[in-house]
Amino acid sequence: MAGKVERRQAALVAALQAGTHDAQALGRQLGVSLVTIRRDLRQLAEAGRLLRTFRGAVPAEGHEPELTPARRKHLNRAAKQAMARAAAALIRPGESLILDGGSSTAALAQHLRGRSGLRVITNSLEVMATLTAEEGIELVMLGGTVRTMSFSTGGPLAELTLRRLTADRVFLGTDGIVAGRGLCEATSEQIGLKEAMMAQAGQIYVLADASKLGRPAQQAWAPLERPWTLITDDGASDAQLAPFRALAGVEVMVAARSPGTPGP
Repeated sequence: MAGKVERRQAALVAALQAGTHDAQALGRQLGVSLVTIRRDLRQLAEAGRLLRTFRGAVPAEGHEPELTPARRKHLNRAAKQAMARAAAALIRPGESLILDGGSSTAALAQHLRGRSGLRVITNSLEVMATLTAEEGIELVMLGGTVRTMSFSTGGPLAELTLRRLTADRVFLGTDGIVAGRGLCEATSEQIGLKEAMMAQAGQIYVLADASKLGRPAQQAWAPLERPWTLITDDGASDAQLAPFRALAGVEVMVAARSPGTPGP
C-alpha cells in the first residue's frame, strides 16, 4: 500500500511540475477522488515538496531574493522602455487604467506624460510621483500598507478601495511568469491585489521582459484565467515565447528596443 501511495504522490508532483495545479484537475488526471488528492497535497506540503494554494498546489521551488527598488530600476532598462512604449501605444483618450507597482509600470507612467483625458488608478508611489503634475490625468491612489521593497501599497485597504472601482485596462508587473501557471510574487498580499486588479479591469496586460519568461522566481502565484496579453521585449527567444503562444486566449506582443540600444 505504501508503494502505491508513493507512486501516486510522485505522479502528483510530476503533474504539478508539468503545469496542472488545480486539485480537481489533478484528481481527474490521476484517476482518484478529490478527497484523496487533498490528502496527498496536505502530506506533500507537510514534507516540503509543494506549496498549497487556494485551489490546489504548486511545486515547492526555492524562491529568489527580492531585488531592491534601486536595483530593479536599472535592470533591463532598454527592455522596460520598449515594453512601456508598446503599452502606451495601446492607450486611448478617455480610458481608465490600473497601473500595478513595479519598475516596468513605472516606465509606462513616464510615457503617459503629456496625455489628457486619462484616469489612472495605482498602488505605485513611483507612478504617483511621475504623474502628479499632469493636469490631463486624474489620479486615484490605492491606500494601504506601504511596501518599501516595491515602493507600492497593498493589503486589505488597497483591495477594499479597488473593489469600488473599474478600469478599461490593467497593466501588471511580475517577478516571473510561467505559461499555464500564472505570475508570481514574493508575498500573498501582492498576489491578492493583482488578482483584485484583474477582476476590476476589462483587459489584462502583463509586462514581463525576456528574463522573466518561464521563470518561477517567487513562491506566491496568481493564475491568469481570462484572456490576457503578454508584452515582452525582443530579447525573448522563440523557445521562451512558444508556450505562451500555444495558450488559448493569450496574445503575445514583442516590443522592439531602439536600434543600437544595449540589452541590460
